[in-house]
This record gives sequence, C-alpha cells and structure tokens, in this order.
Amino acid sequence: MRERIELNQDLTPAGISSRVMHELHSHALDAVPEECCGLVTGTPGNRFSRTYRITNVMTKKHLEDPSAFPRDARHAFYMSEGEYYRAQHDAEQRGETVTAVYHSHVEAGPYFSAEDIAYAEHSLFPFPGASQIVLSVIGDLVAGSAIFEIDPVRGEFSDGCARLLEVDEG
Repeated sequence: MRERIELNQDLTPAGISSRVMHELHSHALDAVPEECCGLVTGTPGNRFSRTYRITNVMTKKHLEDPSAFPRDARHAFYMSEGEYYRAQHDAEQRGETVTAVYHSHVEAGPYFSAEDIAYAEHSLFPFPGASQIVLSVIGDLVAGSAIFEIDPVRGEFSDGCARLLEVDEG
C-alpha cells in the first residue's frame, strides 16, 4: 500500500469559488476536534458548485467494532451512508454529480493518507472518479487546503495530481 501522497508544490493551484471554500472551511472548523466530511457537487462547466455536510460516524463505528475500525472521528472519517445517498440523489435531481469528497485533518497537514487512498480507490467507493479535498486545521485556523485527483495516465491518485486549492477570483 502506498504510504501517502503529498502536495506537488510545482503545480498551479486549483481554483474554487469563495462561497464553496468558505463552506468547506466553516465545516472543518465546526467539526473540531473531529474530522469533518462531505461532498461537493457540480457540472462539467462548474465542478464545485454546492457542498453537502455529511455526518462523520467514525466514532460510532469505532465503538461498535474497535478491531474493524481502530480509529475514532478525531483521526478518520466514515460518512453517514443515508446522508450521502440523499445528497447524491438531490444533486442528480439538479443535473449535478458528486465531483469531490472532502474531509479535514485536525492538527495535521493537507496530505492524502494511505487510508484515504485505499478508501478512494476501493472498488466499492460510491463516487468513482471524484476528486478528494483535504483541509488542514491547525489550532483554530484552516492552515491549508489541497485537492487530490486521479492521474489520467496511471488511473490512480498520485503526487503528480496533488495541488493546493485556493479561491479563484475569476
């Protein structure tokens, strides 16, 4: 298993609207000391148009079966299935698809961990092809935001497609 994917500082940052970025940051800060998680939906012309906060049920999973789920919501996320099904249905009703899954790292950088990679590349992952957004929360600030995308040549997530995410003023 790959260890983790770090940002490629040589790549131009990916842009996102201030409205969507504000919601991502607000959710990350509201969830502290736990990780937040959610979905971003959009269309080919506007990849990141709407966010959906999804409840992180990892602590519940951990308490029910600590051997299968060794981490709690402070160090991992597991999206409420009912909530993400409803969000996906709502998006489809508007002609949108899930374009990104997001989550935060508390007191850690915006990298894509081995667990994140395994989850996003698993054959049962409900959003194949979706980008992955990771928000770094340090103290009471979002210290950084990154987007991890599937390398079109390799067909998997790689550091060649890992860039900063920032507000697009255009």
